[in-house]
Order: sequence, then C-alpha cells, then structure tokens
Amino acid sequence: MTSRRAAAGALLAAAGLMAAGQAAAQTDAALAAGERSRPTPRLPDGTVDLGGDGVWALPWITDFGEQLMHEDAEVPFLPWTRAMFEYNKSNNVKYDPQGFCLPPGGPRALGTPYPAEFIQQDDRIVIIFEGGAHVWREIHMDGRPLPDPGELTPTYFGYSVGRWEGDTLVIETVGFNEKTWLNFGGYMHTDELRTIERITRPDRDTLRYEATIDDPGAYTQPWTIAWEIPWSEGQELAEYICQENNQFLLDLTDDFGNPFFKKVNPE
Repeated sequence: MTSRRAAAGALLAAAGLMAAGQAAAQTDAALAAGERSRPTPRLPDGTVDLGGDGVWALPWITDFGEQLMHEDAEVPFLPWTRAMFEYNKSNNVKYDPQGFCLPPGGPRALGTPYPAEFIQQDDRIVIIFEGGAHVWREIHMDGRPLPDPGELTPTYFGYSVGRWEGDTLVIETVGFNEKTWLNFGGYMHTDELRTIERITRPDRDTLRYEATIDDPGAYTQPWTIAWEIPWSEGQELAEYICQENNQFLLDLTDDFGNPFFKKVNPE
C-alpha cells in the first residue's frame, strides 16, 4: 500500500483534508442538535443560487462503481477499459494523472476532496476548484448550442453548455482530451466522451450531483453516477499548488522498479 499512500498524499494536502473534516463535523453537529436545514437560497429572479457565504466541501469519490444510480448496475466496461482498470488497480493507481498534478477533468473534479465555489453570471457559470491543479471550469448559459466535438480542440474539462430545467442545472459537455482518468480508481475514457450532469440544491446545505457518462469508445452503454456534496458555511477557498514539493513524483518508479523520471545532475 506504500505507493497508494504516496499517491494519496500527493493528491490530498492537509488543507483539503481539513476542509472536508470541518464540513463533516459541522454536518454531524447540526444533526446532533436537531437543526433543520435552511431553505434553498435563490437569486432575485428566483433562480437557485449555487453559491453563498461558503464553499462546497467536495467528497473523495474513489470508485464510480460504488456510486451507480441503480444498485444492481455494473460499470459497462469494454474489454480494454476493464483490462486497464485491473492494471491500474494492480499497481495501486500509481500512474494516476492527477498524481502528476494534471487537472482532474470531468466528472472527477466534483469528486476530488478540495472545496469548490460556484460563481453565477447571466451568461455563464464558473466553478473554481481549490485542488486538482488549482483550476476552474466554465459553463456557457447563454443558450448557445453544443458544438460538434470535431470542431473543438480537446481539453481537460471539455466544452460545456448549460440550462435550467426548473430547479435543476443540466450541463452537457463534449470535447474532452484523453489525458485524465474518470476517477481515482483508474477508469479510462476516450475523446468520444460526452457527459450530461444534473445539479440540484434541495436545501442550503446539500448539493446533489448526477452525471451520465456516454463514451462508446470505452463503455458498451451510457451509465450514471450520483452523490451528495455538503455545504461549508463561512469557509473560503485557500491557495493550494499541487506542483510544490510533490514527493510522490520524486519517489515514483516504473513497473520494473526504476525511477520514472531520470535525475539530471547539475553541471
């Protein structure tokens, strides 16, 4: 488990763990005190407000297979993605791209345990992530159509357009590159990946996240995952730089035990 602990250490800085712990403690304390959750906050026009004086304490979702919407469902791997999943599991996911300080991509970003903040504007929603390489994601809300993936330059988060269906934010995304894993457990995807996400805020303290993954290059059929994200009132995002002192990369070895990166001797 040494490599797994090293990878987790690279991903989970103390600030992120502390934030998640504080949010959980606040939730437990509220339940113990019998506090009833406050109503869903709204903007002046009645739209659900996904922000506020605080942040969303994202959970650590390590295995999407445990988050499937239907209990009897299974991840519909193609043979090559199943083989890669088994390989990644066998080496304790030591080649996880996020361990190299690359962005988590989607939908993994909302299952990486650092706080996140939603900023809502008339024509777009921006999600800022404290961790996962300190990145942000833009969702276009001006009614534009989803572009043809062939016309896009593939990126880590893809190209997203969103719309409100009642109180549910629906986000469709295409144009992903192949440089990320879907989750910490080592699920792969291709540039054919298309996601449909549904986000609701049933009360002030809860965000419900659902994502349908449609990637015919990696899975036999679309499949859907879901989880809840707690609100941390009064907390602010902190600066976290993954690349700083990433001991995981310094100690990383290949499958034959050799250093993954060659050390350069200063002249």
